[in-house]
Amino acid sequence: MSKICQITGKKAMVGNNVSHSKRRTKRVFNVNLFRKKFYWVEQEEWIDLKISAAGLRTINKLGLDAAVKKAIENGFLSEIRVIG
Repeated sequence: MSKICQITGKKAMVGNNVSHSKRRTKRVFNVNLFRKKFYWVEQEEWIDLKISAAGLRTINKLGLDAAVKKAIENGFLSEIRVIG
């Protein structure tokens, strides 16, 4: 799996390291990703999501069901990994 948040769609960005003498070298700004298990009450099952810190705040704000529906609608979440 690539480094993309399944809820918000955030992914790595490319930019420059700029030294004191203004020399530029390419670098990657990675997303703060981690795997997290959630209990999806509507489906009565545990799911495993690869989400960013912003995605976790989105789930806390909207609720898991609404956040998953919105992610599927936006095309960020193609498959949900069911545990157990």
